[in-house]
Amino acid sequence: MTKSQARQAKRELKQRNRSEMPLGNHLRELRARVLRSVLAIIIGTIIGWIYYDQIFELLAQPITHVVDQARAEGRDVQLVITGVAQAFTLKLQIASLAGVIIASPIWIYQLWRFVTPGLKPQERRWSMIFVVLAVPLFLLGVVLSYLVLPRALEVLFEFTPDGVANYLGIDTYLSFFTRVVLIFGVGFLTPLLIVGLNIFGVLTGKTLLSWWRVIIFGVFVFAAIATPTGDPVTMLQLALPILILVSIALGFCFLNDRRRARNSTEPDYDQWDDNELSPID
Repeated sequence: MTKSQARQAKRELKQRNRSEMPLGNHLRELRARVLRSVLAIIIGTIIGWIYYDQIFELLAQPITHVVDQARAEGRDVQLVITGVAQAFTLKLQIASLAGVIIASPIWIYQLWRFVTPGLKPQERRWSMIFVVLAVPLFLLGVVLSYLVLPRALEVLFEFTPDGVANYLGIDTYLSFFTRVVLIFGVGFLTPLLIVGLNIFGVLTGKTLLSWWRVIIFGVFVFAAIATPTGDPVTMLQLALPILILVSIALGFCFLNDRRRARNSTEPDYDQWDDNELSPID
């Protein structure tokens, strides 16, 4: 037996032992991984607390651009703090959010390590690839939302009547900012979900292509609901990148189906129409 085969056998034995662990051992492992994740988030929160000013300046940049433009036009738009303890609460919220983001590689890895004993080796490999791809896709959505947000705020503030000042509470703005960022980020994970369903044999590329009208309609409905202003420009800025990523995912599904057909001796039952008789050997 070669060294690689010995390592593989050792991994399989360890995997089998973990899958056969009693419930108490699983709970202890879960507790250990949760504690590691919480410790990482606490450390990230401390870092976010130290660099609070820089993080707040980054978060407030979209609204700062709108405030400067509104003042140039003679409109009164300001970002304000309305509570006695809100300044402290705001700093704690932003530091905690930064801690979750900074520690995301650690708690995602801990979650992945806890789940993988129930997966096959091939599925574990694909799940790790999904974790790696999910981060840049989510960040791409976050960057796009950051670019779209100033335009969305401008459109919303234009509805303010003449002679009325617009004082926006910092907690309201932070909630609005977080919602938009999460919606854009999650929307960019849709192609990854499609690829995952294809890899695990739930959907084929041919089936997805037959649903192209439903997919396009669904993406535009999601963009219309998700965008804060609902105007066509902002909606297209979210819908078009998602459609491009979905098209790339669809191409991957077709390539994966072709590879699977070459490596399998089973007939491709999807190649015949449901109303036609399949050929008999």
